[in-house]
Amino acid sequence: MTADREAGSTGESAETQISLFGSPPEDGAASTPAGRAAGAEDGTPAAPTWGAAAKSEPAPHAALEPAGPPGSSRESPVSVSALNAAARRILEESFPSLWVVGEVANWRRVSSGHCYFSLRDEDAQIACVLWRRDARRLPTDPEEGMEVLGFGEVSLYEARGSYQLIVRKLEARGEGLWRLAFERLKRKLAAEGLLEEARKRPLPRVPLRVGVVTSRTGAALRDVITVVRRRAPWTELLVSDCRVQGEEAAGEIVRALDRLVRDGRVEVIVVTRGGGSVEDLWCFNEEAVARAVAACPVPVISAVGHEIDVTITDLVADVRAPTPSAAGELVVPDARVLRADLRKLGDRLVSGLRQRTVRGEERARRAADRLLGGMDRRLERLAGRLEGLGGRLDALSPLGTLRRGYAVPLAGDGRVLRHLEDFRQGDRFRLRVVDGRVACAVEGTEAMTEEETGG
Repeated sequence: MTADREAGSTGESAETQISLFGSPPEDGAASTPAGRAAGAEDGTPAAPTWGAAAKSEPAPHAALEPAGPPGSSRESPVSVSALNAAARRILEESFPSLWVVGEVANWRRVSSGHCYFSLRDEDAQIACVLWRRDARRLPTDPEEGMEVLGFGEVSLYEARGSYQLIVRKLEARGEGLWRLAFERLKRKLAAEGLLEEARKRPLPRVPLRVGVVTSRTGAALRDVITVVRRRAPWTELLVSDCRVQGEEAAGEIVRALDRLVRDGRVEVIVVTRGGGSVEDLWCFNEEAVARAVAACPVPVISAVGHEIDVTITDLVADVRAPTPSAAGELVVPDARVLRADLRKLGDRLVSGLRQRTVRGEERARRAADRLLGGMDRRLERLAGRLEGLGGRLDALSPLGTLRRGYAVPLAGDGRVLRHLEDFRQGDRFRLRVVDGRVACAVEGTEAMTEEETGG
């Protein structure tokens, strides 16, 4: 990747940072028209004259008898080469460059890039050749029987003596060839799924860095910069400079895309140029450009020409913008709208927090009520259980026994007297009753019968 140029070279302020990637060399002077050629692409020297006899000095006896034109007698024949060369010269001098209309027949593009074919009408036909350097400018090969206009020169191929038309420019009626090439590539890419909406990606909401593939001197770049600066001045633009018109433009566009991808900083790329003729915009209908856009790892906006101009690049890009200015509006949000959205978002956030707080308080109250109710019911159950246990304990307590009318005899040392042998004649003991003690003395004892004990 070539070194970035400073943003200042575009004449823009530092609010929106603009970085320039490598730029193509300046266009040279326009090439001169190609020389006329009949047997080779690079042209053929001017046709020779009738041969050496015509140029040589007359023989000494020529003054005695008039010399006839070459070939006028058996003594002065002309060679086949000289005849063909003379015929070629006559043809080329007699016919200026001209347009010829006819139907294409027997079109053949050979490995060298030259194209051979015939132009015909109802009554005649003429052999034609289109050299490689001119054939490269065709958007596609014409179909058999297509009516075309060929511009060129009438000539003769000396090696074979073939009369032919050297075609410099070939056009179909209207946009025939351009439309044919467009539809052929469109069908090919559609068959591969590259035009499917499902494969197209959404644009980033607020990109911080945007790549622009276009000419650094074009109006399209100025339009994009103006719109981006107005809507989102914090956005940095990385401009990858390239030609956007001409034979070399397609390759430069592909390389410009690759520079931005390898740089790795941009989140979205705009491919753009202003309006023009079909031929001016044709580089954006080249297969190489279409595949580079489709393979780009970040979303691509295509903004080529005006709204009525539709290119293959538009069809494979993730988003199509009708103009460069529209691309600037699509690629970044409007700061005013963004601020309004943020305010709305803040309001919704506060409202949501309030609603969640109210719902939380209600849930807390309901939970507290359920907890308190559960605790009351549990305490009631525990109180009932304690009351039952208290009754059982009271029934087992000695005091309970005393309250039911029983008394407990106690020895002087506090022992409970349970058996008959614990009582001897004259012993003193105390009788514990429910509300006190009674002093007692043993006057006699009497054992219980078996009937009384239930034995």
